[in-house]
Amino acid sequence: MGTTEVHALKSITLDIVRNEYVALMGPSGSGKSTLMNLLGCLDTPTAGEYILNGTNVSTMVDSELAEVRNKEIGFVFQTFNLLPRLSALENVALPLVYGGISKSKRLARAEEVLTEVGLGDRVDHKPNELSGGQRQRVAIARALVNDPSIILADEPTGNLDTKTSIEIMTIFERIHRKGNTIILVTHEPDIAEHAHRIVRLRDGLVETDLINQNVINVDDPTHRYKQD
Repeated sequence: MGTTEVHALKSITLDIVRNEYVALMGPSGSGKSTLMNLLGCLDTPTAGEYILNGTNVSTMVDSELAEVRNKEIGFVFQTFNLLPRLSALENVALPLVYGGISKSKRLARAEEVLTEVGLGDRVDHKPNELSGGQRQRVAIARALVNDPSIILADEPTGNLDTKTSIEIMTIFERIHRKGNTIILVTHEPDIAEHAHRIVRLRDGLVETDLINQNVINVDDPTHRYKQD
């Protein structure tokens, strides 16, 4: 900021393991957006390391980061970020274009994931022909189409009413049960309660990093957070 240097994050150490469901919370200016950009390989850190699936992505150039994003990370945004002239099917299939997948296979896979999120009967609809909740379902399907290891959701219910928000969070829970890692960025406590772990940031530091006991089945002996 001019001659003023701002440290958005300050020596954060954070481990997220496969199939965790983590909510990142914090007030404006806490650093959660910067952390999200780092986790999503949209930015690179000025110091330290980011190891993603055993690979140090901290020193990668933009083209390498783009490849990692396409293969490893599915993004879901508050504003949906759908292309208005494309159908739901075409929007969902778009990430597969960059993977060199044939058109027939792209469309078949896109239809498969749209059906998974309950939009199998809306594949030919354009975004302006869909409700807000349906558009977010399309965005979730697009995030899933490459079978990424991480789903990174930035305020995914911020533009939705309460009923629709619950429906969308139910989809995330179903995705998590199938084995995906989910990292959810939100400022809404009721949305964060869906996650199994809540990391709160303040002034560029991790303020708290706690297991959310409200959603854990402690009677399940296979659960990795089972109480002693």
